[in-house]
Amino acid sequence: MPDPPDTERLALVVEEEADGARIDRYLAERLAPISRSRIQKLIREGRILVDEAPCRASQAVREGQRITWPAGAGLEAPPLEPEAVDFLPVFEDDDLLVLHKPPGLVVHPAPGHWTGTLVHGLLLRWPGWRAPGGLLRPGIVHRLDRETSGLMVVARSARAFRSLQEQIAGHTAERAYIALAWGAMEPDRGVIEAPVGRDPRNRQRMAAVPGGRPAATQWQVLSRFDTLTLLRLVLRTGRTHQVRVHLSDRGHPVFADALYGGVEFARRLAPPERRRAQALMRELGRTALHAYRLAFRHPADGEWLEFEAPVPPDMERVLLRLTESGGAG
Repeated sequence: MPDPPDTERLALVVEEEADGARIDRYLAERLAPISRSRIQKLIREGRILVDEAPCRASQAVREGQRITWPAGAGLEAPPLEPEAVDFLPVFEDDDLLVLHKPPGLVVHPAPGHWTGTLVHGLLLRWPGWRAPGGLLRPGIVHRLDRETSGLMVVARSARAFRSLQEQIAGHTAERAYIALAWGAMEPDRGVIEAPVGRDPRNRQRMAAVPGGRPAATQWQVLSRFDTLTLLRLVLRTGRTHQVRVHLSDRGHPVFADALYGGVEFARRLAPPERRRAQALMRELGRTALHAYRLAFRHPADGEWLEFEAPVPPDMERVLLRLTESGGAG
């Protein structure tokens, strides 16, 4: 029997990277160690709703859908406990926090990363904090990949969450990256337009695929080296892994990006250059991608705010080596 309408309900909002997944599998991953059979039983009983409507266990979820279930159903995400987490606050008020995320920090809890995320650190910073965004993503209006460093904004209030979501979705907020990409990117500037969706051959990846969501990345060459190009990239849209996918699709994957060909590319080099490049990638230890600029209107008064963050020391060392050598070593 469906639960009474006044029953307290818990909720998750479907992320872009989960678009197209079966709802029973999606919930089993997000709410581990809950079994899929338990989830399927609750779906059959009509206790799990998608945008307030009943669903089927095989139903595909779509980005932005709100999945809810009764609080007493025994279907809960692992509890979020405050933890000390390293990040650098840049600007903070009652509505939002702009921060510089170090490489290696996961933004929100997910399978394989149930502790030690940015969200856990925010809970320690603001005791008792509650914000829109669902159980696992309170206040998170956009994210950076684990290996990507740079600027993020987090919503502390409901009005900030709505406003920042709208600005990002409407492409009025500005987000720009610095990336080190393989090969000689030609010409000196341009726009990559290619739809991005789940890679049909590997669900851990995104890809430029027909039928994907429209995506556009503006790029400009900052420096050229023998085998690498330093780029400034501006997001015209904000798809999951967009910069990494677009550069890989153009044949210029991000340096040291293991998921999108940025490690394998070194095999194309002659042995001496290959060894130097591989040594440099091991030293860097992560994808050479940095979110250096973030700008948006403040949710309270509409003031235009702009923030920039220099590349962190690990990327700075790589760029210095490349400047001295002229290549990938």
